[in-house]
Amino acid sequence: MSDTEYTKVYQGNFILVTRVKNELERLGIIPIIKDEGESQRLAGYGSMNQGFQEIFVHNDELDKAIAIVEQIKTEMEASE
Repeated sequence: MSDTEYTKVYQGNFILVTRVKNELERLGIIPIIKDEGESQRLAGYGSMNQGFQEIFVHNDELDKAIAIVEQIKTEMEASE
């Protein structure tokens, strides 16, 4: 995805990615979720990245998405 109009804004486990994804969608941003572990499993290969996912957004929505991700990270750190 490095040669496309999409940029990675977050990576983490399934639970955290789902939280970020839901917040982005709530604000009208449609993210792309990349799950290498699941892709490898479906292709018949083992994976050490099971449950690890990445979120990409279109470059037109990048600034808004980064602000949302930073806000969520701050909230998560405050709750620890």
